[in-house]
Amino acid sequence: MLHEQIKNGIKDAMLAKDALHLKAFRAMSAAFTNELVAKNKKPNEILADEEALAVITRLAKQRKDSIEQFKKGNREDLVKEEESELAIFETYLPKLMDKAEVEKFALSKKSELNITDAKEKGKLMSALMKDLKGKADGMTVKEVVDALF
Repeated sequence: MLHEQIKNGIKDAMLAKDALHLKAFRAMSAAFTNELVAKNKKPNEILADEEALAVITRLAKQRKDSIEQFKKGNREDLVKEEESELAIFETYLPKLMDKAEVEKFALSKKSELNITDAKEKGKLMSALMKDLKGKADGMTVKEVVDALF
């Protein structure tokens, strides 16, 4: 299980004296504990893999947002740190569809739902996000849908 892998990663990073991996693993572990508490479970329980992936996805999104803000503030030192953590998080996430794959899927879904008017963009977006949950980034899907109309 993914949750147990992260716990073991903390031990390995400590033994290897790898501060970067240790920080990332601790962030994941803390987020897992917070998720368990939020679901009224005991903090020492183990999350299911899909729950753990949702937590790691949320952490990765937070890092991406931080990177964007730090770039705006000319804080390259913090950008590099966040990018390093993001790279570690992404090793645990499934590979997301690229823009071309999303576009192909969106076109077929658009014809399947018989959507011809830009007023129905929300309907298409909703259907795509339901079908592509965990397979494609929401921003990529939004860009593709905007480009179709």
